[in-house]
Amino acid sequence: MTVYGNFPGSRPRRLRTTPAMRRMVAETRLDPANLILPAFVREDITAPVAISAMPGVQQHTLDTLRKAAVDAVSAGVSGIMLFGVPTDEKKDARGTAGTDPDGILQVGLRAVREEVGDDLVVMSDLCLDEYTDHGHCGVLTADGRVDNDATLERYAEMAQVQADAGAHVVGPSGMMDGQVGVVRDALDHTGHEDVSILAYTVKYSSAFYGPFREAVGSSLKGDRKTYQQDPANSRESLRELALDLDEGADMVMVKPAGPYLDILAKVADSVDVPVAAYQISGEYAMIEAAAEKGWIDRDAAIMESLTGIRRAGAQMILTYWATEVAERLRRS
Repeated sequence: MTVYGNFPGSRPRRLRTTPAMRRMVAETRLDPANLILPAFVREDITAPVAISAMPGVQQHTLDTLRKAAVDAVSAGVSGIMLFGVPTDEKKDARGTAGTDPDGILQVGLRAVREEVGDDLVVMSDLCLDEYTDHGHCGVLTADGRVDNDATLERYAEMAQVQADAGAHVVGPSGMMDGQVGVVRDALDHTGHEDVSILAYTVKYSSAFYGPFREAVGSSLKGDRKTYQQDPANSRESLRELALDLDEGADMVMVKPAGPYLDILAKVADSVDVPVAAYQISGEYAMIEAAAEKGWIDRDAAIMESLTGIRRAGAQMILTYWATEVAERLRRS
C-alpha cells in the first residue's frame, strides 16, 4: 500500500461515525413545534370517513376532530389547519356555506377552540373552493372566468366569520390578486386586529393536489391555471411575496413543498417573517403508496422528506404526518 503523506488530511467521515456524533453535528433539526396538522371536518356524518387516496387520513366528525386536536397538543404540534367539507346540497355558485356562521368550518373552529383553547394555534383555510358547486376558488363571471374583485368581497366576509368562530390565523389560499390586503382590512375593521394572516403566497397549479380533492369532496370543473402559479416560473414567486408582505401578511407559505424546494429556499432567504411550506396530499400519497408496496422505508422516507423541507428554509411545515412525527421526535 502506498502512503501519500497525510493524504487525505481532511476526513469529513469522522463526523459521521456514530449516531451520537451525527446528532451532535446535525445542521437541520426537526422539532414538534415546526409542525402543523391539516384536518378535514365533514358535515352530516356520524363516524369518520377514510380518504382512499390518503391512507391514515380521514374526514372528521366534530367529536373525532376534537380528539385529533387534543392528540396534536399532547404530541407538541404547534397548529391545526382546518378545512370544511359541506354537503353537496349546500354548495352554490357563491359558496355561501363558507360565510354562514353555522357552516361546517365555523362549527369546527368553535369546537376546536372550545376543546384546546390557546394550547394549539387554530388556523382556517380561507377559500371558496370547498363551498362552490363549480369547485373554483372564487365567484365566476357569466362566461365562466373567476372574477378576482368579486371574489375578494367574499373573502372579506369569510375572514370575519372565521375570526368570529375562533380562528387564531386565517389562510387565504385562493391566489386572488389583493387577497391579503382585503382580508387584513376586513379583520381590522371587525375587531380582529390580533388575528394573523398566513398567506398562501406561492401556490402552484400542481398535479399533486389530486387526493386533496377527494378529501374536500371537490366539485371542480376544469382547472385553476388562470390563478394558481405556473410550475415553469420562479421569479414571479418573489413578486407575489413582495405584494403579500406589502399588504400585511404575518407569515408566508409555499405550496406544494417537495417539488418546489428551490422556491422555498428563495422565499426563506428573502424575508424576515416566518415561512411555512405545505407538504400536500400527493406528496403524502406517494410515500404511503410506495411504502405499502414495500419499495421504500416508510418512516425513513417521511423523516427525510420533512428534513429536506426544513433544510430549505421552512420554519413551519403543514403535513398530514404532523402528530405521528411529533410523537416520534419526542421519543427520540
